[in-house]
Amino acid sequence: MKTMKTFCLICLCLWATLMRAQVLDRSAFELLNLDYPGLEKVKTACDAGDTLRAAEELLAYYRSRTGVSTPDLDLEHLSLSERERGWADDALEHTFYVHDGYQPPFNYGKDIDWRYWPVQDNELRWQLHRHKWFTPMGKAYRLTGDEKYAREWVLQYADWIKKNPLVEIPKALYELQDDAEGEAENVRFAWRPLEASHRLQDQINQFLLFLPSPSFTPAFLTQFLSNYHRHALHVMRNYSAEGNHLLFEAQRVLYAGAFFPEFKEAAGWRKSGIDILNREIKKQVYPDGGQYELDLHYHPACIDIFCKALRMADVNGFRSEFPQSYTNTIESMIVFYMNLCFPDYTNPCFSDAKRGSRKGDIARYKAWAKLFPDNAQIRYFATEGKEGLPPANLSKGFLDSGFFAFRNGWGKDATVMVIKAGPAGEWHSQPDNGTFELWVQGKNLFPDSGSYVYEGNEEVTRLRNWFRRTASHNTLTLDGKNLEDRVSHTKSWQPEGEVQSLVTEHESYKGLTHRRTFFFIEGSYFVIVDEALGDATGTVNLNWHLCDGKVNIDPEHLTLSSAFEGDVQVKLQCFAPRHTVLKEEEGWYSTAYRQRTERTSVSLNTPKASEPLRYITVICPYRLPEGEPKIKARFAGESRIEVSVDGQKRTLAY
Repeated sequence: MKTMKTFCLICLCLWATLMRAQVLDRSAFELLNLDYPGLEKVKTACDAGDTLRAAEELLAYYRSRTGVSTPDLDLEHLSLSERERGWADDALEHTFYVHDGYQPPFNYGKDIDWRYWPVQDNELRWQLHRHKWFTPMGKAYRLTGDEKYAREWVLQYADWIKKNPLVEIPKALYELQDDAEGEAENVRFAWRPLEASHRLQDQINQFLLFLPSPSFTPAFLTQFLSNYHRHALHVMRNYSAEGNHLLFEAQRVLYAGAFFPEFKEAAGWRKSGIDILNREIKKQVYPDGGQYELDLHYHPACIDIFCKALRMADVNGFRSEFPQSYTNTIESMIVFYMNLCFPDYTNPCFSDAKRGSRKGDIARYKAWAKLFPDNAQIRYFATEGKEGLPPANLSKGFLDSGFFAFRNGWGKDATVMVIKAGPAGEWHSQPDNGTFELWVQGKNLFPDSGSYVYEGNEEVTRLRNWFRRTASHNTLTLDGKNLEDRVSHTKSWQPEGEVQSLVTEHESYKGLTHRRTFFFIEGSYFVIVDEALGDATGTVNLNWHLCDGKVNIDPEHLTLSSAFEGDVQVKLQCFAPRHTVLKEEEGWYSTAYRQRTERTSVSLNTPKASEPLRYITVICPYRLPEGEPKIKARFAGESRIEVSVDGQKRTLAY
């Protein structure tokens, strides 16, 4: 009997706490178009001054509303992964999943401290305010019927509103690190337009998932709508200036206007999002389909943004507001992406890219295939080659965005080198002109350095700068410094025949032009000619970075020979000017946020006077039990070289 009384007392306390968090927000009715079809009873109650009754009628309206849809949630076929269930259950104790780079997740206290910042990484604090655990809580509620998830969500939602008030700060402070103080310092994290737009999108799903709950009361509905309206206006007034942030924000404002047409400004929200997306797809996407941040992680994310807008338009009947050119550009972006990924669906980690997953990319292709059912290439990747056709080409160049792929096949036994050498790119791009990744029969032999982390305090920024610097890439530097100019020019591109080639050139530093020539020989091995031209003086560094695993270094012959686990091996040998010294360097690469792997890295260092320097590097992948290839190479004039691999000689013009 005593146990039952205690249980009842606990339930009563929980209910009292919940009710205190739910105060009717009468201003919500001023935000709505009460003449909207279906709101007749709401308007009648408002006209009579009975706002409680109006809130009850409004909740009844939303619980029975038809004719408005979201493509992102299918209530009839909900699923909750074990990982999501863990996020939902942990969230009940205020242990919040925020970022994959920080595991296990942090606990934010019984009385939630939304300003808790255990590691001074800006991403950790920004992404806390994306509330990634809210939707899993909603799924858990719908699939189990356990009210604890809904009750806790309502409490956390109201707690966030109370502790993170929106105050006006200069727009520029949302991207700065140290200039905001006090309440403004919190606002730049909690209300950065990107995070606010993230909530704007995800709260649509949360609204639908929790709507039937007894905890979702009429009073809470008014709080929710007022808060949602505040978000939409804030994002519109503080759109990011450019880049993927602007695309995300516009797409999510479009979502807000489409899903909540009852708001007076809803039509304007929808139009704002559509206008920006129609404008930016022309500005941010090169004619060859490459997105101007030159990052093969954000590139498919931008494809998804454009596609999500189309799907929302499809299910709500306004597809005609996007021209055919918009759809055509999306298709060209997909073709661009498929040509620059490896046969296992992974992408090169140039710039700030993270390595995607096979499962995730196949899901993407399946979604893309629904929008482009007649594209046999997209269907090929969506079905893992069971249907459709692979691209007719092998090697492929995208000269506007400066990406190139040498490829001898589309199967798992292929050899694929992807090169980045084009425009400067936007924020996520790195000073890495001429770098490449080489994937051979399932093994990435030369992974790019990646980015490891973004920005934060001095230590976090130091780590980012190390991965980002030019010397951490497979390219040429002067005195180990970052490139002063980040615009490469394609001088020649020949993607067919037994000898395929690419010549790129850029003025890396004042007085030094770096010309790099790639040869792909018989679909088997690579020859790279590097020329440091101009009168600049100092030490020229030719930087090479292999994957993890044992690598034998021969400084005398400027040779790297792998002894990796498995069959796939590689030999790199450089034929350099006199007085070149090989030095082993610190080596890391990162394919996921705050995850890094040690690897062999070297620099070949040559003193440079005013005369040009020229190098030949031969990269020969091979497979055990084949023996290590024997390599010879020399310059045979101003624009010719002779190369011999296992006695097979070739003369190459460049």
